[in-house]
Amino acid sequence: MNPLSLLCHGDQTLPWSLGFNTAICGENKRPDRLGAKLNFRFCAVFTVAFLLGFTLPNTVQAALDFDTLTSESERQNGFVPLHWHAGEGRLYAEVTRLNAPFIYYPSLSQGVGSNDLGLDRGRLGDTQLVQFERVGSRLLLVALNTRYRASSDNPNERRAVAEAFARSVLWGFDIAAEQGGSLLIDLTDFAQRDSLGLSALLEQAGEGSYALDAQRSVINMPRSKAFPDNTEVDALVTFVGHPEGNILRTVAPDAGAITLHLHHSFVRLPDDGYTPLPYDPRAGFIDGGEGDLFYDYAAPLGEPVKRGYARRHRLEKKHPDREMSEAIEPIVYYVDSGVPEPISSALVEGASWWNQAFEAAGFIDGFQVKILPNGVDPMDVRYNVIQWVHRSTRGWSYGMSVRDPRTQEIIKGHVSLGSLRVRQDYLLAEGLLAPYKDGVDEAEAAKEIEAFALARIRQLSAHEVGHTIGLEHNFAASADDRASVMDYPHPYVTLTEDNEVDISDAYAVGIGAWDKLAIRWGYADFPDDTDAVAARAALMDELLASGLSFVADRHARAGSFDSGSGPSHSRGSLWDNSANPEAELNRIMALRRVVLDNFSEAVIRKGQSLAQIEDVLVPAYLMHRYQLQAAATVLGGRDFTYALKGDGQTPTTVIDGERQQAALEAPLAT
Repeated sequence: MNPLSLLCHGDQTLPWSLGFNTAICGENKRPDRLGAKLNFRFCAVFTVAFLLGFTLPNTVQAALDFDTLTSESERQNGFVPLHWHAGEGRLYAEVTRLNAPFIYYPSLSQGVGSNDLGLDRGRLGDTQLVQFERVGSRLLLVALNTRYRASSDNPNERRAVAEAFARSVLWGFDIAAEQGGSLLIDLTDFAQRDSLGLSALLEQAGEGSYALDAQRSVINMPRSKAFPDNTEVDALVTFVGHPEGNILRTVAPDAGAITLHLHHSFVRLPDDGYTPLPYDPRAGFIDGGEGDLFYDYAAPLGEPVKRGYARRHRLEKKHPDREMSEAIEPIVYYVDSGVPEPISSALVEGASWWNQAFEAAGFIDGFQVKILPNGVDPMDVRYNVIQWVHRSTRGWSYGMSVRDPRTQEIIKGHVSLGSLRVRQDYLLAEGLLAPYKDGVDEAEAAKEIEAFALARIRQLSAHEVGHTIGLEHNFAASADDRASVMDYPHPYVTLTEDNEVDISDAYAVGIGAWDKLAIRWGYADFPDDTDAVAARAALMDELLASGLSFVADRHARAGSFDSGSGPSHSRGSLWDNSANPEAELNRIMALRRVVLDNFSEAVIRKGQSLAQIEDVLVPAYLMHRYQLQAAATVLGGRDFTYALKGDGQTPTTVIDGERQQAALEAPLAT
């Protein structure tokens, strides 16, 4: 047989050793991803190689593979270009930047639906600084260690720190093909891995032993997209196991096969125009603990090695020399388009309150809230979102963020609001008012109930957005006439002169005085000829002089590490009111007496099951429980500030004996 006919005859095997075991020209029978028809140009190259008696160089073969793969795939241009090979069901990434750091983080784009497990739609994983590194025919995705660093111009000093601490190789890829500095890698297995440790979480929750099933996991291309500064990859993954608990059975059609969506974001690093803001414990910005701190071994002697930055968005004035100016790029948040009315409008309104604080910081419309446009994926890092999360039971809402690990600059704010919260507030108002009495127009009576619930959801929207722009809880705000939306607000319900329950002032409206001062300190943009450090110090002096208190999360929650045996600050309780918690407890008990005396079938609508009365009774009966805890903090209590040497604050104050006596009597009277 003529050698040329052998080369191009598709159903014959090659009689010589080129590393192939099937024909390479004509109708190719190879079972792998190169098993498509090769064009005449490729066949000619192989023919010449055979006649000359040598094999193809690796670079030539890699280029042929690259052309084949890319010609058979659907390409998306972007930060990391994507190539979707529909025939194989494989997703390839085109890597052109080696040893160039960028941001990577995993998340859940479709969750489980159980508050107890916390695997919600929109859950974010850890943000890491990573880079691709090539070693021979392998490409490693390496997470860099940003906790230990040397802020020095000396490369040897930086190298000494880098070599002292471990890095983490997140994944190793085989280079599928390459051409002209572009490397193709198969992302499929990486995208379908258990990137959030869900198997371990389910086992720890007592739900059983689960493992990822590759046969029931695929790339989800409709949510896999490449943009100029970020690439988003989504995968449908299925965890298979033997259910042992009771949670998964309530949220999945088959508790032995849990299918959700894992999302992966590859994000270009922000430019160097952002100036990190050193963390100040007095300012009310989030203290992320060890997770946010870094160790700078280039710090001068006499200065601390352990340091931290405040979390905040980048916000700059167009005209920094003016007292009020538009922003170069305002902070814009988007409310989930899946939120129904009238809740959607309430969320927009509540989140928009923050513009009041940014106005106080000198910005005109520096903070804006809109509805997420149709077709926009809420997981897209370019959008700050307020996401509406449904669960089988009521649970917490969260304000999270994606940040540059080097500077704590917020790249994406992501709020998750539990959809059942507003219904719980509706039920709470029904218990307070017992509105459905005989002869009453129930639809008309429901308007006051709805107004109460929407007032709360506005405040909740503002609260969670506050976390995503950098602010910590301030559990002392209720003692300062509701000076911050960053407190947990207990509804301020009163009695009229006629002993009627009044819920008209249950929740505050707008941003508080503390919030404005905190945002001014964190976001003020000073003229170029101003000493920014001194100007910001002056803003801190103004904040301290305001007389407003600040008690952080870690010193208010019972059982937290920093509160030891329990909170001791008389102004730092959760879900309370008043600077005098013992007196407020007495007031709440009088209100409770009236509410319980009025409690009847009128708390539910006609046609509802009488058994539902119990659901309404519980929050009404226990309305005093948090105020009781607040009064107890006065006993043996000690107030304190986050004082720095020389700032003029009084570090600690023992609560006087007369108040402690009153605090003892108030709980005993319950």
